[in-house]
Amino acid sequence: MSQQEVEQELYVDQYTLGLVGPDQEWAGTVADGGTIRTYTPPGCWGPMITPDFRGGHEVTRPIRVEGASVGDAIALRIRDVEVTSMATSTGSMAEREDAFGDDPFVDHRCPECGTEWPESVVEGTGEDAIKCAECGANASSFGFEYGYTVAFDEDHEMGITLDGDAAHELATDAAEVMDIPENSRQHPILLYEPDEMPGTLGRLRPFIGNVGTTPPVTLPDSHNAGDFGQFLVGAEHDYGIETQDDLEARTDGHMDVPEVRAGSTLICPVKVDGGGVYVGDLHANQGDGELSLHTTDVSGTVTMDVEVIEALELGGPLLLPNEADLPFISRPYSDDEREFGRELAADHGVDLKEDMGPIQVIGSGETINDATQNAFDRATDLLEMSEGEVRSRCTFTGGVQIGRLPGVVQLDLLAPMDVLEDRGIDHLVREQYDL
Repeated sequence: MSQQEVEQELYVDQYTLGLVGPDQEWAGTVADGGTIRTYTPPGCWGPMITPDFRGGHEVTRPIRVEGASVGDAIALRIRDVEVTSMATSTGSMAEREDAFGDDPFVDHRCPECGTEWPESVVEGTGEDAIKCAECGANASSFGFEYGYTVAFDEDHEMGITLDGDAAHELATDAAEVMDIPENSRQHPILLYEPDEMPGTLGRLRPFIGNVGTTPPVTLPDSHNAGDFGQFLVGAEHDYGIETQDDLEARTDGHMDVPEVRAGSTLICPVKVDGGGVYVGDLHANQGDGELSLHTTDVSGTVTMDVEVIEALELGGPLLLPNEADLPFISRPYSDDEREFGRELAADHGVDLKEDMGPIQVIGSGETINDATQNAFDRATDLLEMSEGEVRSRCTFTGGVQIGRLPGVVQLDLLAPMDVLEDRGIDHLVREQYDL
C-alpha cells in the first residue's frame, strides 16, 4: 500500500524483525480521526528465543497518521484489546552467554559457527529445540531460570499453570495454541514447555506492553525506553549508541504499564513526520513492576482511534487511564465533593480551584529514581510549572506508580483544566472522565 493512500480504517498484520525507526517500511496511512486495527504476535519470549531478531519484541510496521508532523502529538483512544492465544509460557530468564555478544536481546550469534543473527529451525520441544540452520547448534540466547506454562479459559478471564505432561502436550502444537499470526517470524515460547508452579490460578486483564510512535533513530523495539535503552550505550553491535544523550531520541513505546488497556487514552509524541504508530507485546496480565521482567505474552488484536494534537511537544507519552485504574486521590471529584469543597473554601476565605483533571506523565530511566525525575522534567515542561509545584501537586492529588522495574513510572496528578486547555488536550481529559 502506498503511504499516500489515506484509509479511514487501517488493518495491520505485518511486523518488523525487532526494530523501530524511520527506516522501517510503512504499513499504510490512516486518516486523522480514523481507526487502526492490529493483529500482533507475542512479544518478549518468542522473539527472544528466535536468533535472527534484532530486538526483544515483534511489533507492527509503523503506521502513518494523516497530518501528523514533528512537534505534534497523537492521541490513541484504545477501544479494544482481545487475546487470541489459548496459552503461553513465561518466567524469569537465564542467559546463554555464548549465544550473544553485547546484548542477549539484540546481538545474537550462533555459539558454535559464530553466524550473526542466524536463521534457525525447530527440532522437537524443550530448551534445546531452537537450532542454527547453518550448523545445528542450540542458537537461542535464553532459557528459563524459573518458568511456567499458563492455559487460559475460553473467555480469557482466568489462567492456570500446568504440570509437565500438560505443558508438553501444548508444546507439540505450540504455534496453533498461541495463535501465531501467519506473517510472524518468531518461534512460540510454548516449545520450551516449562512446568514450575503448577496449579496456580491467576486473574487476567489484557493490555498493550509496547505501543507508541516511531523514534527518529533506529532502535531495538524492546529498548525504546530509558531503562532497557541503557544497554545500547557504548554497545559495539549495529544498534549501539555513543552517549546517554542519544537516548533522548526514544519515544518510550515500551512501557509495560498495565493501565494501557481498553478504555484508556495514550497521547504520544511525534518525532518523525507521520508519527509512525506501532503496536505489539500484548500481555494477558501483569502485576505492577513486571517483577520477573517478563509476563504472559500473547497474540491478540487491538482497535484504537487516532487524533492528531497540533503543536503539543512531548518528551514522552501521557496516559489517561480508565477512572477505575486511577489512585484514590487522583480521581475526578464528584458533585458532592465539589459542593463540600466550595463550603470548605468559603469557611476559610479562599477560591476553590475546582476545574481539575487527572493525567499520568510517563517517565523512564536507568533506575526508578531516574525514571521519576524524568517524569518530573516532562511534567514541568508540559504544565509550565516549577518542579516544586509539580512535586506538591503529585503529593497532594497524585503520586507515582511503577510500570516496570528497573525504570518506567507513571506520575499522577490532578492538573488545572485551563492549563490543559492551553496545551490542546482538555477535550481528551473531559471526554475520558466525563467532566
